[in-house]
Amino acid sequence: MSSFIEPSTYIFLKELSVNNNRDWFNKNKPRYINAHENIIAFVDALLLEMRKHDNIENVSGKDSLMRIYRDTRFSQDKTPYKTYLAGSFNRATKKLRGGYYFKLGPGQTMAAGGFFSPDPKDLLQIRKDIDINYKDWKKMLANKVLIKTFDTIKGETVATSPKGFSKDNPAIDLLKHKQFIFERTFSDKEVLDKSFLKELNNTFKSLRPYFNYMSEVLTTDANGRSIV
Repeated sequence: MSSFIEPSTYIFLKELSVNNNRDWFNKNKPRYINAHENIIAFVDALLLEMRKHDNIENVSGKDSLMRIYRDTRFSQDKTPYKTYLAGSFNRATKKLRGGYYFKLGPGQTMAAGGFFSPDPKDLLQIRKDIDINYKDWKKMLANKVLIKTFDTIKGETVATSPKGFSKDNPAIDLLKHKQFIFERTFSDKEVLDKSFLKELNNTFKSLRPYFNYMSEVLTTDANGRSIV
């Protein structure tokens, strides 16, 4: 099991970005297979580390990865392949909320975590908590490790105040969020360093105070009783 990204994996992905066509890909299929297997092994090693501090339901690195083939049906960009390999981890059980995402590719490696597309019920629950417990949110988002690792919370927002919330609400900037995500990018030098597995694991681990808070918001009522 490889615990690091091989330079040959990034060389393949870099060459794919300037030869993004089926003929070149098919001629270089053995190189893709090697790159894919390297990423699977790396993610398997990452899963082992992640399970030391979180309950992850994905069974393997291969199970966590997305396909390299692009869906071009509704896109103006008809290039057939992604120039990176990406995947995600799901937290297990209904009481553990939040998800992890990683993207590995030359000049575009990043790690993210949070709530990418909360359903309407969860989104309303989150907004109600922001409205009532804005001070707790400010304290949670001011966590030194969280800020040092990710800076600030990100994600898509609505243009105006959400239904049921005043535009004058002191928490309006947070209330406008439709997504509640933290993101961190990495240089190619960082990715190819033998310590990257440890750094990526620690990056995800730093989300735990946020996930712990959000899991409580989404799984208990105002009196702390379970609603799942």
